[in-house]
Amino acid sequence: MPARPAFLSPAPTGTPARTVTRRTTRALGPLAGLIILGLLVAGCTSGGSNKSVGEPKSGGTLTYASGDAEPSCLDPHVGGNFPQALVSAQYLESLVSRDADGQIIPWLAASWTASDDGLTWEFTLRDDVTFTDGTVFDASAVQANIAHVQDPTTLSSTGYLALGKVIGTEAVSPTVVRFTLSEPDSALLESLSQPWLAIESPAALERSQDDNCADPVGTGPFIVKSWVKQNAITLVRNDDYVSPPEDAGHSGPAYLDTVIWRFIPDSASRYAALQSGEVDVIDNAQPDTIVQAEQSDSIEHLDSPRPGSSNRIELNSGQAPFNDVRVREAFIRSINADDSVSSLFQGTATRSYSALSSVEATAVSNAALFDYDPAAAEKLLDAAGWTETDADGYRVKDGVRLSVEFPVSTNQSIPAEQSVFEQIQATAKATGFEVNLSPMDLSSWYAALGSNDYDAVSAPYTKVGPDVLRILYHSDSIVPAPSGYFANHAQVNDPAIDELLTTAAQTADTAQRTSLYADAQNRILEGFYILPLYDQQNHFLLRSDVVGLRTLPTVSVPTLYDAWLNR
Repeated sequence: MPARPAFLSPAPTGTPARTVTRRTTRALGPLAGLIILGLLVAGCTSGGSNKSVGEPKSGGTLTYASGDAEPSCLDPHVGGNFPQALVSAQYLESLVSRDADGQIIPWLAASWTASDDGLTWEFTLRDDVTFTDGTVFDASAVQANIAHVQDPTTLSSTGYLALGKVIGTEAVSPTVVRFTLSEPDSALLESLSQPWLAIESPAALERSQDDNCADPVGTGPFIVKSWVKQNAITLVRNDDYVSPPEDAGHSGPAYLDTVIWRFIPDSASRYAALQSGEVDVIDNAQPDTIVQAEQSDSIEHLDSPRPGSSNRIELNSGQAPFNDVRVREAFIRSINADDSVSSLFQGTATRSYSALSSVEATAVSNAALFDYDPAAAEKLLDAAGWTETDADGYRVKDGVRLSVEFPVSTNQSIPAEQSVFEQIQATAKATGFEVNLSPMDLSSWYAALGSNDYDAVSAPYTKVGPDVLRILYHSDSIVPAPSGYFANHAQVNDPAIDELLTTAAQTADTAQRTSLYADAQNRILEGFYILPLYDQQNHFLLRSDVVGLRTLPTVSVPTLYDAWLNR
């Protein structure tokens, strides 16, 4: 499976002597599409310091256990999914990053300027950085990376879509690289901050794709030493590391000697391993384990919702039955999502009424559009001609049952989310919809989407900033990328939405850009193309002797550079 977009993640009780929950809500800066992220630094957290620690200690091995699907390639240029971002943030670095206030800050690029017309950007690069294979980081290396992402044979999805307006690069000097754009791109810096556009050694990129997938070479604080598939990735410290982002907690090499990155799909087994001390950090923490962990002295909770889109159900407006807006609205009015999210997520997720994550400064929310109202749904179906009912209680029109094909990836869906889908199935049935939930492996799930064999789908997408709306709802995104992936699963084809998103993407003025994105969101929500559910969940649990772990203020993936073991 070569190409996968950036939305994939399958996604004890201790003595309640104290509860340490680290959920950070930060002030937003002026740039559009800013994210709120979880920050976990010793003695400096949103909840205050939970323990006294001394000076950071170097050495030791940290074991991280992921519940996400194991990547098929460790090079995030290839495909571009969230599991790749999680691990590659440890060994690859981007040109720019974000700070806690959402401001774009230097990383491998020390500074940048844009032309008045927005069609040319020049990046001045650090001159003291070397890839871990000895290759010098310079302008030609950046060129090689842009070319690699844009090469159709790379089969990039997320990175390819983010670079859609970049039509050329030029090495002005060894430390200055120039980007030429087909039209202004107000989201360029946001895009370049993402792990799917991280910079790799051009020498390593010249290897076969299989070789580069096995051990990508970056400039990061760790190096890929080995990868035993279906078991673990071993990362070792880069002793020559010199290039942390401006907001890092220290300089020089990482504290940890080694990181063992394991894959434990079963949530109960993953949590048991954390409790026993077999592993130090887990992701994809489930609601029940989060509730348990928050009563423990030895385990802490880091909640860091992802930016970009909300977690939502998209309705395929490109074919019957959802090509009729009345049927889309009827389906949404048939769903009691408030009760489902509240009961099944046990307070660890908040219901969303927006196309964007709540951590996006430009998110527009409209709860009234998503009221549970079966009576209104029935009237809408009557008006749409679905007036008959068969022996099983489902609506029928011209002899065809009102059926909704809903493929569900077993690699993505967490137990609570699967239960939400089942409750949606049950409440929609009362109105007359037959919802056919079809669990399938990731490859089959992609095949169903690619062959248009779906009516509804849950496919969260992570991208920094509101430009994710263009990726997801512009009609251009109905056309597949070279990888075969297309992002507009709702198959929205509205010239007014296209115009709003195109103009917003070309607009540098923050206030005007925000207004355009608000108008686009309102049209998307009022068109009943999607049923928002909740933010994309990013819950991490860690043992209390893990200090300094934080999430990057870009796509909320953990960085182990500042982490150390207080043992």
